[in-house]
Amino acid sequence: MGVKQDGDGTILPPIRTGTHYFLRRYLPDGLDVSVKKFLRGSETNLEGLQGQLAIREELYGKFAQAAAKAEKWLLPSEGGYLEAEGMEKTWTIKQESIAREVDISSSRNQYDIVLPADDVQVRETMRNVVFLHNESFFAAAQKNYPYIYNRDGTELHCLKEHGAVLRLQFLKNHFLLASINNFGQLHYQDVTMGEMVVSMWKPTSSAPVLIRLCHRGSISAMAFHPNGHIMATAGKEKKIKLWDLRKLEDEALHTLLGQAKTLDFSQKGLLACLGSESSVQILRDLHGTQNYKTYMNHRMVKGYQIEKLLFRPNEDLLGIGHSMGWSSILIPGCGEPNFDSWVANPFETSKQRREGEVHSLLDKLPSETIMLDPTKIGTVKP
Repeated sequence: MGVKQDGDGTILPPIRTGTHYFLRRYLPDGLDVSVKKFLRGSETNLEGLQGQLAIREELYGKFAQAAAKAEKWLLPSEGGYLEAEGMEKTWTIKQESIAREVDISSSRNQYDIVLPADDVQVRETMRNVVFLHNESFFAAAQKNYPYIYNRDGTELHCLKEHGAVLRLQFLKNHFLLASINNFGQLHYQDVTMGEMVVSMWKPTSSAPVLIRLCHRGSISAMAFHPNGHIMATAGKEKKIKLWDLRKLEDEALHTLLGQAKTLDFSQKGLLACLGSESSVQILRDLHGTQNYKTYMNHRMVKGYQIEKLLFRPNEDLLGIGHSMGWSSILIPGCGEPNFDSWVANPFETSKQRREGEVHSLLDKLPSETIMLDPTKIGTVKP
């Protein structure tokens, strides 16, 4: 790229725009480290791309600066992790040792519940269960159709359009119940209006927006990082792979050895998977390079077969659903210590709960906002 000159031949300095230039010029001291994690990629060369791109880069810089300031004052608490001393390894520390060191309220969250029988008997195959917008309603994928029940186990709806569903997922921001059946069909059901939004791969597309060969065999589990950029998949060939969804590449970021039929990311990015049918393995990204290493291990009582793993939001807890019931174990550092009361307030009153349900319905996002490129949201359609 050549240099620019004015009329008398004087060389003009390069144009200085972009997020990084804005931060170097206007950023106060003490926030540079905090701002880095809010930046969106490396500095962009805007030579010859003035106008919209320059404005967008400047807005990104202002956003990163505002987010860093808000984190400094509104998120004072920081989560802690297990720290090993000398030759000690964190994955050798047992739950009993952790319970002796934590406070009383945290130690009480470590328990086992044996459930020999279910509270609601439907007397047929139950493949999957998921809660809707709150704990008052849940959907169950039964033998022929999915059903919606209330907290008392009363059947409210039968969704025959979905067919024999294998897996359910509720999109709380859109109030959409997504299902996948044994024919590979993906359905979206609007639970507020009771209407079938679409029966496609994506609500605005009749074809898959992205096809990626992740494993040589069938996929047994899948989970997404809270930042929305990382996807973890587990295959029958005993491998767990991490993928960057921002890059349309067929090469995984990282490959781990291990077979898992359930995966889950915590709010702080820890990955829970199965070490075997009765043991749990927790993986942690130590240096922010998606290079996950073993952080903790936990073995269940002999004979307990693990079916599902889920982290508890805003708590250092991991829930384990197994063949005999439910167990809760302590995982230091997995939960976000600063909760957002506008999203989920653990101290809300009954009045706030009623108002929160109304606000969530008013803030419901349309199905058209589900897209592969999130940067298109807020732009004008050409």
